[in-house]
Amino acid sequence: MNKIVNLTIDGKATQAIEGTNLIDVAKDNKVNIPTLCYFKELNPLGTCRICTVKINGKHTTACTQEVSEGMSIEVNTPELLDFRKAIIEMLYAEGNHFCPSCEKSGNCEMQNHAYEMGLTVSRYPHVFSDKIVDFTPKRMIMESNRCILCKRCVEEIKSPDGKNVFSFVQRGVKTRVHIDYEQEAKLSESEALHAMNICPVGAILIKGVAHEQPFGDRKYDFLGKDVIHSLKNGKVKKEDHEKFIVATTSLAGCFGCHMSLLDIDTDILDIFEIVEFNKSPLTDIKAFSKRCHVGLIEGGCANTENVHVLREFRKKCDILIGFGECAIMGGIPAMRNFIPLQECIEESYLNGLTSEIGADIIPAHEDLPKLLNNVYPCNEVVKIDYYIPGCPPNAQHIWKVVKSILLGEEFSITHDEFKYD
Repeated sequence: MNKIVNLTIDGKATQAIEGTNLIDVAKDNKVNIPTLCYFKELNPLGTCRICTVKINGKHTTACTQEVSEGMSIEVNTPELLDFRKAIIEMLYAEGNHFCPSCEKSGNCEMQNHAYEMGLTVSRYPHVFSDKIVDFTPKRMIMESNRCILCKRCVEEIKSPDGKNVFSFVQRGVKTRVHIDYEQEAKLSESEALHAMNICPVGAILIKGVAHEQPFGDRKYDFLGKDVIHSLKNGKVKKEDHEKFIVATTSLAGCFGCHMSLLDIDTDILDIFEIVEFNKSPLTDIKAFSKRCHVGLIEGGCANTENVHVLREFRKKCDILIGFGECAIMGGIPAMRNFIPLQECIEESYLNGLTSEIGADIIPAHEDLPKLLNNVYPCNEVVKIDYYIPGCPPNAQHIWKVVKSILLGEEFSITHDEFKYD
C-alpha cells in the first residue's frame, strides 16, 4: 500500500506518495525544477546539477531524491536561482553554443532554460574549446563541442541486441561521448531520431534531418514566461529641452542588426522626437562630437580596430548596450576561433576555392588592423550595461529596450521575441 508523506516545498505544505522522485512531486505541485540530465524512464543521473535544491538545509540534486516524511525543500530562493543560472552560463562559455548556427536551436532544452532564466550573456569568459566533430557514423554526427556529458544517450540508447551505442571515453576534462559505429549502424531510423531527440543540446545530430522544422514550429518557440527587466542604472539624466544622444557602431559582424534598427519604418519619426544620433553609420558622423547617453554596439571584437572603437564608445557613452548575437557571444565570426589563426588566413587568401591561381600574398600593411587570435564578445573587452539578444533582434524589441532605458521605465520582453536566433 502506498504511504502518504507530508513535506513542504518553498514553505508550502503538500503531500505525496513516499518514494516518488522529487522532480515529479514538484511538477505535480506546479513548481518547476529545471534539469538537463533527468529523464523519467532512466535511473537518476545527477550529472548536470541544474536541479540543485536545499533539503533540510543541505544542497543536493532533486533528480536523485525520493520524497520522505518531513522533508523541507527549498527550490526558488535567490541563491539557488543564481546557482542554476551560473551553471547554464558556464555551459555556454565552456561549449561552442552559437544558437543561430546550431541545428537544435528552438528544440534545445538548454537554450530554453536560458530563455526562462532571462540569460542574455555569460558572466564567464568563453573557452572556445576545439573538440572532435565525428562524421564517421552511418547516419549520425557527434558534435562533442556542444556535449554537456549529461549521460542520457549512454544510459538510454541501445542497439536491438541490447548493446551500448554511446559510451564515455577518456577522463577528466578530456571526457567525451564516443559512438560505437558497429552498433550505431544497427539502429532503425526511428531509434536514431530518438537518440537525437533525447540529447538536451545539439550534440547528436541526424544527417539530413536536423533543419526540418521551420521557425514557429519548433518545440520552444512560443513556450515559457515573459522576461521582466528592471533598470539597474535608473533614468538617464538630461536637460528637459534636450534630446537623448545615441551613438551606434558595427564591429565584427554582418551589419544585420543595424539593418534591423531601420526596420521600425515610419516609427523612426517618433524616435527622432526624443533621440539625436551622433557617431553612427546611420548618420555618417565619423567621430564623437558630444558625450552620448547611450551607445549601441553590434558585432564582436576580431581585430585591434574593433577593440579601439569599443573602448572609445565605453569612454564616450554613459550606457553601453550590446545588441545581436555577435556582440554578446561572438556569433558566427567567432566560429573561426576553433581554427588556428594562421591556418584560417592561409585558407582565406591562399588555399580557398575562390583564390586566384598563382596568388600567394597575404595582406599585411601597417595601416591594416591586426587580427586577434580569437573573436571576443564585447563584455570580455569592456563593461557592457545591457544586452539585446537575437540574430538580429527585431526593430520593435530594440527600440522598446532603448526607450525604456532612456526613460527609466521597467519593461518586459515576451518569450517569442527574447531569442538568441
